[in-house]
Amino acid sequence: MIRHLLSCLLPVLAIVMGSFDAAAQSIAELEKRNGFKDIQLGTPADSVNGVKMKKEFKEKDQYPAKLYEVSHPDYERIGEVKVKEITLKSYRDMIYEISVTTDKDPRLMKALESLYGKAEYDIKNQIYFWKSDSIILKFQATGKHHLELTYLSPPLFARMKDDKNKKVNDIANDF
Repeated sequence: MIRHLLSCLLPVLAIVMGSFDAAAQSIAELEKRNGFKDIQLGTPADSVNGVKMKKEFKEKDQYPAKLYEVSHPDYERIGEVKVKEITLKSYRDMIYEISVTTDKDPRLMKALESLYGKAEYDIKNQIYFWKSDSIILKFQATGKHHLELTYLSPPLFARMKDDKNKKVNDIANDF
């Protein structure tokens, strides 16, 4: 009886363990790519083909940042899906956010899930996302006819906070 039970459970256990491996490998793939095509998070913004600075601004009204627009033939399509716009945000000239707006196409989500595994869903914000310690990818509809992919760098957001705290400590130590 116990042998029969074990022989029934082993294949199920193998499938369950395999699915955990697949999810881990998928997040590893997201970390390995570290951005969109050859635009990588944490790299200098001026190293991207076709980049043009649009403006300087304060991220979250605190951190000095720059907004860039990217226009280059290499980034016009994702397969057959037309890319409408690509913007980058940088802090200390390091890219911390990549935003890619595309035409609405259901194949895009299928392609992302085939690469990175099943997405988590934030019902409050109506956003699908994949997340690790080094990268976050958000996927959402924007308007009736477009989708937006946003790649974020948690380490650079942490660096922004650390730099701000360091400035506060420097002021406090100056008393």
